[in-house]
Amino acid sequence: MATPKILIFDVDGVLVDVRLSFWLSALETMRHLTGKRVAWSELHKWKSKPGNNDDWNMVSNWATALGRPTTYEEARDAFQQFYWGKNGKLGNVRKEKLLVSARRIEKWARRFELNLFTGRTRKEFSYTFDRWPASRQFRTVITMDDVPRKKPYPDGLLKILGERDPATALYVGDNVDDALSARDARVPFMAILPPGTFEYRKRAARFRELGALALLQRVTVLDARLPS
Repeated sequence: MATPKILIFDVDGVLVDVRLSFWLSALETMRHLTGKRVAWSELHKWKSKPGNNDDWNMVSNWATALGRPTTYEEARDAFQQFYWGKNGKLGNVRKEKLLVSARRIEKWARRFELNLFTGRTRKEFSYTFDRWPASRQFRTVITMDDVPRKKPYPDGLLKILGERDPATALYVGDNVDDALSARDARVPFMAILPPGTFEYRKRAARFRELGALALLQRVTVLDARLPS
């Protein structure tokens, strides 16, 4: 690939470890709604389905499939009490961890224009990023509140690019919806896929099928895959 001028990052699973925030909240919500203790492997299967980058949508689909018809709004409201907390109990959002240092973000910002396209709401994004010094390095941040259609639609990427050539950008994500967004926006894509990930080979094949230029163990190895 040509050296990109614009780097666009997904947030969850790329810049932030959300296993104990969003993912754990999804499992707890499923137990709350269905009365069943679902496994992490089931979470990964549902998360890998197109359209399930939005955890509320995933929970709605999953709970309904298990015999507990659940609307998107019901899933969202149930999920919130575990993610944000309720009645004085701390929420799982406090367990999030950043996966990349501010220094590395600043290093990238000296070479590229940096942007974010995330499936988070603006509130969820602000809670984690407003206190992080490196957040000022991102020129444009697109959340689910900023576009009429969420991932896997390419609206967020297209809004960041404007009239610019998609080939001058690179999108880094970790979900099939990220890959679909990049494909439909004609933006080159690299996938975060750590070794040991559930159904690694199946997910790797799917990413390659959707045009991923590379599979990265973590975002910090991106430098080794970019032309100097």
